[in-house]
Amino acid sequence: MENQYYTLMEKQDFFEVIENKYGELAIFIDSRDGSPVEPVLKFDGKKTALLRRDTRRSIILDNIDAETRNVLAESEVVMIVELHAEMVERIYAVPVENVEEIILDGRRVRADEIFRAKSKDELLKSFGAVKTWIGGMVK
Repeated sequence: MENQYYTLMEKQDFFEVIENKYGELAIFIDSRDGSPVEPVLKFDGKKTALLRRDTRRSIILDNIDAETRNVLAESEVVMIVELHAEMVERIYAVPVENVEEIILDGRRVRADEIFRAKSKDELLKSFGAVKTWIGGMVK
């Protein structure tokens, strides 16, 4: 079992949003390794969305077109289409959560990536700790 002690947030430099005649949206992004696990799209109603693809990777969608914002804010579900060059790698439905603000906290490691270390409690939970011992000097 692989444990991840950080969250990687990658900025999607270019993405395309399309709307069909029923008002449904599809968002085209670059494909990532592995299948998404319980993905969700968080949208701040302004210009930024965060696709939480799984527990360790999120995709930042910034500078969302002004006309798209209203449609996206009213959507309950969007289709995510992951492309490898021009070929469709995978398609999946994602619920949309409207949030007050997208918080991109963490340590920027490249222009397009942010690492967010887990809290001690999150780390202990992912580690599966069942007992804890304290050593050293007594406070």
